[in-house]
Amino acid sequence: MDGPATDPRTDAERVLQALWPQDAASRMLGIAIEAIGPGHAVAQMTVRDDMLNGHGICHGGITATLADTAFAYACNARGVSAVASGFSIELLAPARLGDLLTATCTEQHRGGRSGVYDVEVVDQCGERVAIFRGRSVAVARPGAPPAGAG
Repeated sequence: MDGPATDPRTDAERVLQALWPQDAASRMLGIAIEAIGPGHAVAQMTVRDDMLNGHGICHGGITATLADTAFAYACNARGVSAVASGFSIELLAPARLGDLLTATCTEQHRGGRSGVYDVEVVDQCGERVAIFRGRSVAVARPGAPPAGAG
């Protein structure tokens, strides 16, 4: 980045603009990034009928994908390309058809090439649906192509 120190919020917005056009999975699920900042992101999605499992509730993998999306944007929002090295999720309550789910990701630790992030997923009533912890690893410096590219 050229010139004097840059605004971290502006850097995070640039990351969003760079990643979103390539994020076909999130777009397909109707996920929207509502907020992004250094180490922080908020993603939302409405549960559709094609997201329901055999019990008539939102498939846990879909809930995990929403949380993983918020995690992905949060861990890249500082302008360093990062990917998940693992995550865990606890599904606490069912999400149902028409529910608006909000995943809020907050950075807990970042050091060296690794980071730890927590995501809380709630429904439109504020009921906690899931908690998610993601671990990231940096794969490139700002402006460098990701590992394996080219």
